[in-house]
Amino acid sequence: MNDKGSPGRRRWYVLFLISLMYLITYLDRVNISTAAPVISKEFGFDKVTMGVIFSAFVWSYAIFQIPGGWLGDRFGPRKVLTAIVAYWSAMTAATALAGSAGIFTAVRFLFGIGEAGAFPVATRGMQMWFPRHERGLVQGVSHSASRIGAAIAPPIVVAIIAAFDWHWVFYICGIAGVLWCILWYATYRNMPEDEPAVTRAELAYIRGTDKSGKIKSADIGHAGSVPWGTLFRSPNMWAIMCAYFTYVYCLWIFLSWLPSYLYEARHLTLIKVGIFASLPLWAGVIGDTVGGVAVDRLLIKTGNTKLAHRTVAIIGMLGCAACIVPAALTTSAYVAIGCLTGALFFLECTIGPSWAVPMHVGGKYSGTVSGVMNMAGNIGGALSPLVFGVLVQLGSWVAPFVVAACLLVFGAAVWAFWLDPEASVLEKRSAAR
Repeated sequence: MNDKGSPGRRRWYVLFLISLMYLITYLDRVNISTAAPVISKEFGFDKVTMGVIFSAFVWSYAIFQIPGGWLGDRFGPRKVLTAIVAYWSAMTAATALAGSAGIFTAVRFLFGIGEAGAFPVATRGMQMWFPRHERGLVQGVSHSASRIGAAIAPPIVVAIIAAFDWHWVFYICGIAGVLWCILWYATYRNMPEDEPAVTRAELAYIRGTDKSGKIKSADIGHAGSVPWGTLFRSPNMWAIMCAYFTYVYCLWIFLSWLPSYLYEARHLTLIKVGIFASLPLWAGVIGDTVGGVAVDRLLIKTGNTKLAHRTVAIIGMLGCAACIVPAALTTSAYVAIGCLTGALFFLECTIGPSWAVPMHVGGKYSGTVSGVMNMAGNIGGALSPLVFGVLVQLGSWVAPFVVAACLLVFGAAVWAFWLDPEASVLEKRSAAR
């Protein structure tokens, strides 16, 4: 370990690797949304069928969050992320071979199993590499990268379909994931203590020092048996789950149905869909970073973890609700796009506080805790495409957005009156607070 100089920047390289992986996760999960009009036309799939295909990924993604997070806690992010990214990249490529609704649904379900561990395991990695007051920022930046993946998906997918056909969308995305695995395994180490490029000053910055100047220990060891009973009896864990349910439910409106909504309800051409469907997602990129920076700055300025996290999350959820209803009611396609762009900006401002919480309250089980949170969230994500498809099949493109707005108000209330970003979910005393 290098002891010379001022605190180094190796942790930012780790953030770069994780952010690149986040970009690939979203590119892989939303590419089918942009290709959906072509796929549904080729195979004659109706709205409910496409809703089932969209949600198949999210169900398995939700179910396998906890096993994925536990694996990261137990065996470390280096090995676990290498394995799961390689697996889901193979499933991404396999999507091109699907020839019926049943096969599409099965492959997307298998794909979701692989992606399930990505964010919880990466959260464990970021916890080990970053100090408390940078966690909102790193969660915001990494999730910004994921939204960049979602934002670049529509124009990339349209370009690939125009040059080749929809099958090549999935082959190319699968290759990108395999290349990331090689880079990750070759250059990442689970802990900064194991990385020669980390200076002693940077390690002290990450871990902190005691009064004598000795580097503090941290919850960096591999996790053992998870105290499941304590975890699921924690009111705070359930608050975290409820709040994230509302967020992911609304997010999946943008990730699944937005291209079809613009194409069928707003009557844009496929080329325009490729352009305008990405605008809300680019706003989400900015919102992720803004929310993460805002949380860290409020925390540094006030020293109040509750105030910092609750303020940003509540403003984000209520701001999204205030934008998403006018988007559905306006008669102008371009006003709708503008409102949806604002809605996703505000929604993504909640990411920094949401994903910083498991690192604060989960200790050495932060991967497992974030997996539980993300499982609950993606149950909402699995329901979202189905509810949207059913409501549209019944004749309304407005109702799905009204439902989302109501959930957002509920989520803001959870943050305001229930969720405590400081109370451990793994200590029995947290249930009595």
